[in-house]
Amino acid sequence: MASRRYELTDEEWERIKGYFPEKIPGTPGRPPKSHRLITNGIVWIARSGAPWRDMPERYGPWETAYTRFRELIDSGILVKIFMELNIDADMQNLSIDSTSVKAHQHSAGAKKGANRLKSGVPVVD
Repeated sequence: MASRRYELTDEEWERIKGYFPEKIPGTPGRPPKSHRLITNGIVWIARSGAPWRDMPERYGPWETAYTRFRELIDSGILVKIFMELNIDADMQNLSIDSTSVKAHQHSAGAKKGANRLKSGVPVVD
């Protein structure tokens, strides 16, 4: 499987695939969607921060991924999976935001209307 951004690598999948039960032969219902495909969708959401409805279609319906996500959360398996994948985190891909935000003068405590005359006309320096 070719590696795509935000998807599990083959090595990561090998480490966690044991958490997913296979369908027991003879049980009613259709077989579950690919555990890896759905898990990649869940990981894509976790890593991208996008809303569920924006999950790429290649992972299947977002509703299916969300339902599987809730099942994994409720059973406690998702925490185990994320802990397993975090054991030897790759610090090379660590991202630190260096964004600078310029605050409005009033947010720094300037008095409202300090640069205006009583007439409302700005003071020219």
